[in-house]
Amino acid sequence: MTTQALVARYSDLSIAGPIGSLEAYLERVSRVPVLSREDEHALALRFREDGDVDAARALVLSHLRFVVHIARGYTGYGLPVGDLVQEGNVGLMKAVKRFNPGVGVRLISFAVHWIKAEMHEFILRNWRIVKVATTKAQRKLFFNLRSAKRTLGWLSPEETRSVARELGVPEEEVTRMEGRLASADVSFDGMPDDDDADGRGAFDPVQYLEQEGANPEEIIAAEDWDALAGERLSSALGELDPRSRDIIQQRWLEDGKLTLHDLADKYGVSAERIRQIEKAALRRLRDTMALA
Repeated sequence: MTTQALVARYSDLSIAGPIGSLEAYLERVSRVPVLSREDEHALALRFREDGDVDAARALVLSHLRFVVHIARGYTGYGLPVGDLVQEGNVGLMKAVKRFNPGVGVRLISFAVHWIKAEMHEFILRNWRIVKVATTKAQRKLFFNLRSAKRTLGWLSPEETRSVARELGVPEEEVTRMEGRLASADVSFDGMPDDDDADGRGAFDPVQYLEQEGANPEEIIAAEDWDALAGERLSSALGELDPRSRDIIQQRWLEDGKLTLHDLADKYGVSAERIRQIEKAALRRLRDTMALA
């Protein structure tokens, strides 16, 4: 069959439309014929050299069944297989875009990496609310640790060393990841259950956090101190002459503060004289408040 005929053949195929289940989707993609090595090479060459999107579409359609097969291998993570298939299809399209038919390997052998990479990223984003694997070593352990464990219990020291040696990661990372995989998400604020409708008695993480600055005694003491300091300042200002009091208020207590030159113009003296009056007034304020 010519390349043009191949493109036309797959152009007539469609898997669009409502699909009620994974089985229905699989039944539909299973009707897409698998390409021979020669046909696959011809289509890949046409897409790479001519940019023929229909050729790329034919390559993608003919490999959708393999994405489903790979996705079923990740059912143990508790995520919908349909979502994994969708992410895997994205990886398949990326693989088709980068596939070089001149290398001499089949597309599926090249695409497996891209398909799994998209599925892995989806699993890491959605398996838990808090991401459990961020470093390269943690990601490697996340997808290999469960299969490396011989029992459902905790790894023995020897098993931990063996897993670390096999995967090329530190033993501490193995133990840390084992703990993360065994744990579960916990609500920070908690949710009242049927026996504790008002939430009293719940042992939620939020109840164990110390809130600094919320001590009632310290709050009242601070408010009393502020009130006392305000009274002292008001009393000390009352002992200043009107000009000195006005300069202090305009320079330190008002929102729109005036400059030395503004006050110099107001009182018909030099800016240096205003600075001297301000300095003397501040000294008197400190002395008065210290004696209060």
